[in-house]
Amino acid sequence: MNLPPSDHRRPRPVMMIPLRRCGSHALRLRLNMSPQFYSPYPLHIVDFLPLAPLYGDLRDDRAYFRMVTDIVGLQAVSMVKWPGIVFDPVEIFEAIRHQPRSAHRVVWELLLRAGERQHAGVVMDKSLDSVHYADELMTLYPDMLFVNVVRDPRAQVASMNRAIIHDFDALLNAGTWLAAHRAADHVQQRWPARVLTMRYEDFLSDQEATLRRLCDFLGIAFLPQMLDVAGSQEAKQIAQLSALWSSNCYAPIAANVDKFKQQLSAHEINVIETLTGDYMDRYGYTRLSAGDAELTPEATARAQQHSAAARERAWRDLEQQNFRDYALRRCRADYLAQLHARLTAQAAQPGRDAIVTLDELDPAAFEVSD
Repeated sequence: MNLPPSDHRRPRPVMMIPLRRCGSHALRLRLNMSPQFYSPYPLHIVDFLPLAPLYGDLRDDRAYFRMVTDIVGLQAVSMVKWPGIVFDPVEIFEAIRHQPRSAHRVVWELLLRAGERQHAGVVMDKSLDSVHYADELMTLYPDMLFVNVVRDPRAQVASMNRAIIHDFDALLNAGTWLAAHRAADHVQQRWPARVLTMRYEDFLSDQEATLRRLCDFLGIAFLPQMLDVAGSQEAKQIAQLSALWSSNCYAPIAANVDKFKQQLSAHEINVIETLTGDYMDRYGYTRLSAGDAELTPEATARAQQHSAAARERAWRDLEQQNFRDYALRRCRADYLAQLHARLTAQAAQPGRDAIVTLDELDPAAFEVSD
């Protein structure tokens, strides 16, 4: 594939898209076995972006420095630490203050610096939801590449339904799936030479062929050790932290490709296929239903109520079943809630930095990422 030249003064930026629970960790962990490649645990900056307008005009050095400091703090409270690196917000601010200002620019400065420390030629962000900000990312980094990972929407929604980072309802998660893939379509249509689209199921059936194709697209060498994820210390580490990642230290099981048939009801499958049927046809997934579910506002309202109740139960269960996972996710949620409280107070009293006490925080107002 002939790609436009990259800026070789820094690692080449790569974004994995479009939606979590697609097998993205499995791919990231294997690629990380290459010294040419670096992809740390993602920041999922989309959780921070609703706060961005509260900083005010980022042309004001004070406002932008606050944002830089807070994003550095977000990296510090990440569930999985980036090995061997601590960022100085003053140093980061001085390095990028004369460049276009945005939360994405701050995040990528952290990523690129971490990649440079690892002597990598390619740095990938696995914050898949950032597909919705591809236009801004391409403005900042015109040489960016995109790895578009497609998974059978029924299997992916079934996985999402059990993950605390998503909704707990097939209708809502199928809608999220559809929106993400529409955003990925925009990327593919606008920058076709910059996008590699691959099916997760193809990776399950032939790891080596899929990884070779992916390495060729990224411009790195395929290494045989990529086929043995048991040799990855990072895979072992994250498998112990959360049930969401428990299988990442083992070889994938191809037989699980149809596991969704036991996890979803016939009605849920019909709902998913009604929303995503065109994409299923495009990517070669055989339909199992008529795809004629009635998707009414009342059904969406019921789904939202069901998901909210299930989310409360999931948090209680997580606290009892995996105190490490719960505490790490709660720490990140608390940090985002603290930022929200502080920025809201500052917006109410312009020109005055607010001091926020613990009883003012509302961590439940913020979702947390994987």
